[in-house]
Amino acid sequence: MPRLAAWIEPHPHGLYLPDADAWIDPSRPVDKALVTHGHADHARGGHGAVLATPETLAIMAVRYGPQNGQPIAYGESLRLGGIDVSFVPAGHVLGSAQIVLKKGAERVVVSGDYKRRPDPTCAPFQPVPCDIFITEATFGLPVFRHPDTGAEMDRLLAALHANPDRCVLVGAYALGKAQRVIAELRGRGHHDPIFIHGAMERLCTLYRDFGVELGELIPATGLKPAEMKGAVVLAPPSALNDRWSRRLPDPITAMASGWMRVRQRARQRNVELPLVISDHADWDELTGTLTEIAPAEVWVTHGREEALVHWCMTRQIKAKALALVGYEDEDD
Repeated sequence: MPRLAAWIEPHPHGLYLPDADAWIDPSRPVDKALVTHGHADHARGGHGAVLATPETLAIMAVRYGPQNGQPIAYGESLRLGGIDVSFVPAGHVLGSAQIVLKKGAERVVVSGDYKRRPDPTCAPFQPVPCDIFITEATFGLPVFRHPDTGAEMDRLLAALHANPDRCVLVGAYALGKAQRVIAELRGRGHHDPIFIHGAMERLCTLYRDFGVELGELIPATGLKPAEMKGAVVLAPPSALNDRWSRRLPDPITAMASGWMRVRQRARQRNVELPLVISDHADWDELTGTLTEIAPAEVWVTHGREEALVHWCMTRQIKAKALALVGYEDEDD
């Protein structure tokens, strides 16, 4: 019996579609790349041509300069070398997409990174029935069960209100997580100015350009400590313990990441207020998504592959790990 999706070739540096002479999320420059979203472990510079959502192309332009890009809107379909290609929302960050591939009677969904929690800054994940579902497994262990996002934001606000002479310095990835934390705070009634590290300014402006409301944001660089007392300050995780943060008013160091479930990670980073806020699906959401979509076969990549493969096999779902290279720990 011929194997499913023989027209897709997994390689260590990406998925190759010979019929279209195109790669999906390649980790090195190629002539033609289909890109699921703008994080650096999926979107690289230097490609000859890039097919992605308009938002992802804009993000790549900010990070790598202008792209030779072909924008593909959600739901739009095109044909590449006998393969029908479309992009549907992945719910990960602004512009993130699952790439749906159809050839003959077979449909394959390359999910990229995804989450199932509501997020005011991006379109929600759209389940697509398919023969093969290619899933991430960043938090692919049963220990990872993310708490309610609203409850985590309430913890942040409680710390802020209890310490009016300090600030809360939140480490958050500059693309997606920072904007989500800001939008979640606004949704819970926090309309005071939020101060941001300079590395976040261009991406926050880009989100606004695409209609995501973030409220008043003030660059933190050059301000006096007293001006930031009783305020939320956002910075990349790498800035939490460097010279930049030493000028803040006695900061309560927080970090927004799914990895904050692991206490040792919080201690290693000297995080006083760990906030378990993730832009990836947790274990229950990964397995629930597979149950909902019910593919004949699952390919697992990007994370704790073995546990999710084992879960599939115990339920008579054929599964394998792809072990793609080039993925980075983005602090979730």
